[in-house]
Amino acid sequence: MRVDLFGGFGEKGRTSVGIATQTTSIVCDVGIKVGAVGREYYPAIDDDQISRVDALFISHAHEDHIGGLSWLQSRGFRGQVYMTAETLSEAPAMLEQYAGNGSGRSFPVNLQGIRTFFAGDEIDVGDIRIATGRSGHVPGGVWFGAEAGGSNVVYTADVVPESNVLAMDAISRCDLLVLDASYGADPISGNERSQAIRDWIGNRQAGCLLPIPLSGKPLELMAILQGRFAIHASMREPIAAQIAASDAFLPGIAPVLQACLNRALDWREEAPFPDCPLLTYDGMGSAGPSVRAICRAAEQNLPILLTGHIPPNTPASRLFSAKRAEWIRLPTHPTRVGSVAIWESAGRPPVLGHSCVVETLKELKTYLPKLDVTAKSGQRRIV
Repeated sequence: MRVDLFGGFGEKGRTSVGIATQTTSIVCDVGIKVGAVGREYYPAIDDDQISRVDALFISHAHEDHIGGLSWLQSRGFRGQVYMTAETLSEAPAMLEQYAGNGSGRSFPVNLQGIRTFFAGDEIDVGDIRIATGRSGHVPGGVWFGAEAGGSNVVYTADVVPESNVLAMDAISRCDLLVLDASYGADPISGNERSQAIRDWIGNRQAGCLLPIPLSGKPLELMAILQGRFAIHASMREPIAAQIAASDAFLPGIAPVLQACLNRALDWREEAPFPDCPLLTYDGMGSAGPSVRAICRAAEQNLPILLTGHIPPNTPASRLFSAKRAEWIRLPTHPTRVGSVAIWESAGRPPVLGHSCVVETLKELKTYLPKLDVTAKSGQRRIV
């Protein structure tokens, strides 16, 4: 099999992986790169390759994995699109925010033509069989395994082996592991980070702002929060829909999260900030209610906590650089221990790390000796 590294290698963002045999071509994810401009905003796949793609598989509806879907269609993609029902329900809002006016408006996604599947399903496209499993990253999020001619490649997309709320299925054994290396060799566990966030919030009883993605991370934060908290009113229905995907959760967690959501206060942008933690989306201040909320919070000296990736050229990065916002990582990707466990369960195969810059990737190689730190977007590997 041929593995094309279309995006997310040696960089964070525009995640996209091509897998092809002599007769079949599929692409897993087609993300955008927040903070980039021009051609670098989209994956490094040329028009000739796009026209030959038989199917596109989307792992979940975060912008760095789905934001380029309309763009791909604008460049000639006419193949079948596959995603879970949960991802499909979140796709329109994400594409509206990140697709880009040109491709988003001229090539709106035909939601009726998308085929849905369940995590755990196997799907045949030509001579490639695609296995799927729960990612632990967001409800409906999946990893993919592609098998053809006796070779097997696993692309994890974004996975969270340490989640306190979402379940992750074991990665199958493979000949090449394309691993979520977002955090490199971060040695701090999810439980330690959660306690640090809990302590930070506890020391700001008068209120604080936590900008987050709309999918996945609200569930992780709700499990941390104690006492009163508020959410932007527009988040209630999407969060409730995520909780309704009960098969995505660890045993007994969905009812706990529903109880947390029931006690959350609704906040609207025209109202004063509440005297309790407030969750708004998105986490970078580039879209959704966070665009205005983080500006108001900075003006009023309301404490702001960022908990995820901070891309350059975003409102979040400007606030953080000016020391108007603090940062504590809430793990929604593998830490060092999780990465090693995934690699070992996959049979210790050769590894390519995605969603990570080279300098950070080199730190992880100490623990994953078969990690290829030379991989860059635009390159190709043969398995």
